[in-house]
Amino acid sequence: MAEETDSDTWYVLRTFSNHEKKVRRYLESEIERLGLEDHVEEILIPTETVFEMKGGEKKTKEKTFFPGYILLNCTLTSELRDVAEDLPSVIGFLTAGTGDEPTQLREEEVKRILGKMDRAEEMGEQPEMPFKAGDPVKVVDGPFDSFNGIVEDVYPDKMKVKVMVSIFGRKTPVELDYLQVEHEE
Repeated sequence: MAEETDSDTWYVLRTFSNHEKKVRRYLESEIERLGLEDHVEEILIPTETVFEMKGGEKKTKEKTFFPGYILLNCTLTSELRDVAEDLPSVIGFLTAGTGDEPTQLREEEVKRILGKMDRAEEMGEQPEMPFKAGDPVKVVDGPFDSFNGIVEDVYPDKMKVKVMVSIFGRKTPVELDYLQVEHEE
């Protein structure tokens, strides 16, 4: 492997799923300890803020776009590569096919990922897609409060679901907001 590649180059570091933040902390710590800060521009875990309803309460959480992947904008030296690949919970750098060399992300891929993050940030908190067709739900708010039904359709762009509820013995479709229903237990 060449000792160095161009700076402002993005690489993908594969990790165990849901270990991305821990790996980033380890990596930042090792980079600082070994004085490799000049080689690393950015360590990025693409996320968006979503909310979900649990027990009638709105809970906010970070949702990772690509579980198990961390993006590194760096000059990848052999030392930096060894440090990253030797960390706990790291699988290794993403490579093309059978080769051993880490694959650089193309500029348009990076722009698309960063653009997706920007759009998510502009949109603010988004509800996590909590329902799918066929899910049994209970209405917890509005005129149909405490009715039970089955999700018929999901409208993620409007953050609504169509639920079939039984009103006077007849199945009736009702369009409700995500926040008005929760999974039946």
